[in-house]
Amino acid sequence: MVCGFLRFLAARDCSPNTLVSYAYDLRHLWLFFAGSGLTWERFGPSDSIALLEYLRSVPSRRPRRRMTLSVVTMDAEGPATKLAASTVNRILAAVSSFYEYAILSGLLERANPLEKRPDPALGQVSERHRPFMGRASRQRPVRRAVRVKTVQRVPRPLSDDQVQSLLAQLRGLRDKAIVLLMLHGGLRPGEVLGLHLDDLAYGRRRVVVRHRDDHPKGARSKSRYERVVDLQRPTPWQRSAPT
Repeated sequence: MVCGFLRFLAARDCSPNTLVSYAYDLRHLWLFFAGSGLTWERFGPSDSIALLEYLRSVPSRRPRRRMTLSVVTMDAEGPATKLAASTVNRILAAVSSFYEYAILSGLLERANPLEKRPDPALGQVSERHRPFMGRASRQRPVRRAVRVKTVQRVPRPLSDDQVQSLLAQLRGLRDKAIVLLMLHGGLRPGEVLGLHLDDLAYGRRRVVVRHRDDHPKGARSKSRYERVVDLQRPTPWQRSAPT
């Protein structure tokens, strides 16, 4: 069943990283089934609360990237941090998408167990932040009934000393150019790896980010929209500009 869902995502041209993320998230669902004695066919709306409680208690073995306080739990394998609220919401979203696929493919003939309900609070946007023609939309704001409240954290940029220390560890101009493009231009790793020579305007300090899926190792841009990035600072790749 999960393999069919992943093939469906691949047919929709989802990236390999997206497929891995969905597979990892659904693994938590099947571990919950193994511990509760449920199956995916019997999983209902009332069981979604137990799933949420399970996800809030399951330990995470992945190293934390943020230097912040975290809740630590103990199990047979030792101390581990709990899953972050954003991770739990992502898993719940993956489970909801899985059941949408089951309904669409005719394998499930009932409503999605992770219900979505109208949320008037999402529609209460001030005029200042309302998009153009925002009132003309007929879409009703909805939100999953089972979810975890999250905190919108402020980005933590690297200090100048940290940047210099990082660049000092890089030997070649290519590696420095990759890091500086991500730092100064805001490019994602997949966007940098997908760049071609004709995407670089040396004299204008301009980079055109295009969506490609021809990288030999599957790297690709997360966004499907092309954009132009103008750099304010020179980067090492300009030293190799053709004359």
